[in-house]
Order: sequence, then structure tokens, then C-alpha cells
Amino acid sequence: MTTANSDLLDTEAVARVLGIRPESVTRYKARGDLPQPDMMFGRSPVWRAETIREWMVRRPGRTGRPRKP
Repeated sequence: MTTANSDLLDTEAVARVLGIRPESVTRYKARGDLPQPDMMFGRSPVWRAETIREWMVRRPGRTGRPRKP
């Protein structure tokens, strides 16, 4: 989701950025592992792309090590 004035990401767009399924984004949000949404459109959360980029740098559990197979 992108608007003329800002770059907003819905759950599906966040999933694409993170390389995970939308259901996982929903679980991350429910557990409090994602930053709070920047806005809500009805019941749908949206984040600014910058919010997600900043979170990815500080993402919990990220140590720079490769994932286990």
C-alpha cells in the first residue's frame, strides 16, 4: 500500500519486506514484537516504511549470525 503523501505498509507489505508470511506479521504484532502501527485504517494496521526499516536494524534476536538450517 502506498499513498501519494507517504509510504505506508500494510500487513502484507510488511511480510514481503521481512520475507515472511502475513500470518507471521499478525502474530509478531499480537506478541508485541513489531513496533506499534503508525496508523490504523479501520481495523487494519499500517506502518511507515521508515518505521519498519528502523525496527529491522534493531530487530530483537538479530545478532548477525546466519540462521540455522
